[in-house]
Amino acid sequence: MTPLFGMFNLGPTEMVALLVIGVLCFGRRLPEVGRYLGKGIVEFKKGIKGLEDDIDTQATARPEQPALEQPRPPQRVMTSAPKFEDAPINNIQTPPKV
Repeated sequence: MTPLFGMFNLGPTEMVALLVIGVLCFGRRLPEVGRYLGKGIVEFKKGIKGLEDDIDTQATARPEQPALEQPRPPQRVMTSAPKFEDAPINNIQTPPKV
């Protein structure tokens, strides 16, 4: 048993059953499906390799010294939250006397 199939705990009987199901589902298109699957895997590996190369080149390249910008003065930011005022004290209602 190979490590790939060992990871999924597939025995010979399960693999044959999956093969039969694949042939029944895809029939004559099985080679075409396999070809597309292979191309997809190759493109995925190329993309991963490209990302690794980009990361490696960015890590080894020396960044240029950016021009220093003049600091901007602080700006006033308008808040959009409403301001709540305290309720007046004389507005409190007292319960009616019986």
